Amino acid sequence: MARRKENDRAQQNNDDSDSNPNDELEDEPNFDDPEGYEDDISEEDLIGDLIRQRPKETDGVESIVVIDGVPQVGTERIEKLQNVLRKLFQKFGKITNEYYPLNADGSTKGHVFIEYSNANEALEVLKGTNGYKFDKNHTFTVNLLTDFEKYNDILDKWENPIPQPFKEQGCLQYYLLDQDACDQFSVVYEQGDKVAVYLNTQPEPSLLEERPRWTETLVRWSPLGTYLATFHAKGIALWGGEKFQQIVRFSHPGVQFIDFSPCEKYLVSFSPLADSRATDEPQAIIIWDVLSGLKRRAFNADKSQALPIFKWSHDDKYFARMGIDMLSVYETPSFGLLDKKSIKVQGIRDFAWSPTDNTIAYWVGEEKDTPARVTLLELPSRNEVRVKNLFSVADCKMYWQKSGDYLCVKVDRYAKLRKDKSDIKYSGIYYNLEVFHMREKQIPVDSVEIKETIQAFAWEPVGTKFAVIHGEPPSTSVSFFEVKTGQTPTMVKKYERKPCNQLYWAPSGQFIVLAGLRAMSGTLEFVDTHDFTVMNTGEHFMATDVEWDPTGRYVATAVSWWGHKVDNAYWLWSFQGRILKRVALDKFCQLQWRPRPPSLLPAQQIKDIKKSLKKFSAQFEVKDRLKMTKASKELVEKRRKLMQEYEDLRKQKQEEYDAQRRRRIELRNNVDTDETEGRGGELEEETVEFFIKEETTFIDE
Repeated sequence: MARRKENDRAQQNNDDSDSNPNDELEDEPNFDDPEGYEDDISEEDLIGDLIRQRPKETDGVESIVVIDGVPQVGTERIEKLQNVLRKLFQKFGKITNEYYPLNADGSTKGHVFIEYSNANEALEVLKGTNGYKFDKNHTFTVNLLTDFEKYNDILDKWENPIPQPFKEQGCLQYYLLDQDACDQFSVVYEQGDKVAVYLNTQPEPSLLEERPRWTETLVRWSPLGTYLATFHAKGIALWGGEKFQQIVRFSHPGVQFIDFSPCEKYLVSFSPLADSRATDEPQAIIIWDVLSGLKRRAFNADKSQALPIFKWSHDDKYFARMGIDMLSVYETPSFGLLDKKSIKVQGIRDFAWSPTDNTIAYWVGEEKDTPARVTLLELPSRNEVRVKNLFSVADCKMYWQKSGDYLCVKVDRYAKLRKDKSDIKYSGIYYNLEVFHMREKQIPVDSVEIKETIQAFAWEPVGTKFAVIHGEPPSTSVSFFEVKTGQTPTMVKKYERKPCNQLYWAPSGQFIVLAGLRAMSGTLEFVDTHDFTVMNTGEHFMATDVEWDPTGRYVATAVSWWGHKVDNAYWLWSFQGRILKRVALDKFCQLQWRPRPPSLLPAQQIKDIKKSLKKFSAQFEVKDRLKMTKASKELVEKRRKLMQEYEDLRKQKQEEYDAQRRRRIELRNNVDTDETEGRGGELEEETVEFFIKEETTFIDE
């Protein structure tokens, strides 16, 4: 059979050579580069993945750690020491080899070599056990074996680093200098192919920048509005300044999620496609320094972990991550574990940072006879400033007020509990709102019971009220509570049968939008909670998003192409619920307002300005009228300009028409057909009569 195939192949080659007798005479194509050609594509761009995987000189020793400060024991106690150390260091990974150097008498020398399965585990040992106090007389000093070679290669003569040239970035906060305090917003449309940034001027927004393929998925503003982040297959790019030039970029292939720290010092990028089993270093989660663009630390990702993976403190000093029965708090700029060890919390379910203090609130589920509890933990001291025990708990959700004055814990309680083999079922669910008064002595806790299902909860950003949507559609109700010092929260207003499922407070408080999104067809209700007046109602059919601008003057509602494939548009409303603008865009995806940093004015001065706002309102109204008049004048001038352009074009074409008249007459046998009347002799008039109808009428005499 093999011989037959070879014969067939030889016969085929002979046939090919017979069909193309001139093939041998043809020159082979030359694939060499022309003389002087320089390839501008680096190997990193072409085969970056292969380069990172190629063997290195340090492979095989990077996973070895050296532990110094180990107790020196005799031969009779070596086995016990090994068991204790092995139990401690197995927590960080798989130990493949260990070596205990011995003295001539068989006693240990006080240091140990341990080899792990990969270098990443060795790094975790270094971060978790360096400085670990083994007992009152022994403290571990942990180093990588490769560190010894690195420190041996230090140059004897110091060489000053080469200073890098300064790159002018322009004013990144220029948008705060607008005289009319108009806000900017970004729009993504045409299925993400186009991104535009507008200035919210009246009556028409002004286009500041528009670029095709600026991003591959979506855009995101940084918390203080300094940067605009765009997503790409190779990573993230940050843009800023008046012309939105590129400030910095971060290389992280496959990135799908980012999170800024509150002060914009750091950026967390997450790529779920990255190989978390990489032996050189983790690739899934990377923390970057925004100003320098340098990678500060990388982490592996747990597929079951919710986003955001890391939660930041308000001042960027700490960030935390929840693990199984532990809470890991890291500090900056070292990016190491706080006090070099995690906080053991058996059964931890969730946690949240205070928006104004370095305080963490976390809750622990019930376990056998131990009740659930909510704990307020102060950092870096790790003092538990308040603990609240809870019974019959199915679930908890924590909501901090933006000012950090209050914490509300929504507790889902049950009347009966039934356990199956692999499932837990609750019945008789009711709800409690546990409100922690953070600014009062000993942090008292008040409880509000709500029998109906809670659909949504939202604190007033600046104030002492919170709103709750409760009940089942279509009989949902909205209740407003006010929190006062030393008192249980009291209900101040309740709206029955409201078709809403989301609450959107204005950034400065007082005003709120009750929205019925997606399944509720986009109903909107604008409420002033000062006296609970319903200012207006409206509807944006199939609306998917509601966004307040940073000043609280305008509200944007949107139908995103990601949610619905038809009627994609965004509408702009005043805070009183008056529609100002309807903008339909092809495959509109996203609208985001550019955030503003906190005001530098003290709280008392802001309060005084609000009290005397009526005194300034007259001049603002005059300015608005002048602006509208100016807009009207601009519209009239625009129309006049268009009319003049039309008249000039018409005159030009009329002259061309008159210049060609003689030639037209010659082509039509000297007959002027341009006019059909008033040129006697040129046209003959002919009358044609048709018989249409005959009638006979009899007249009585």
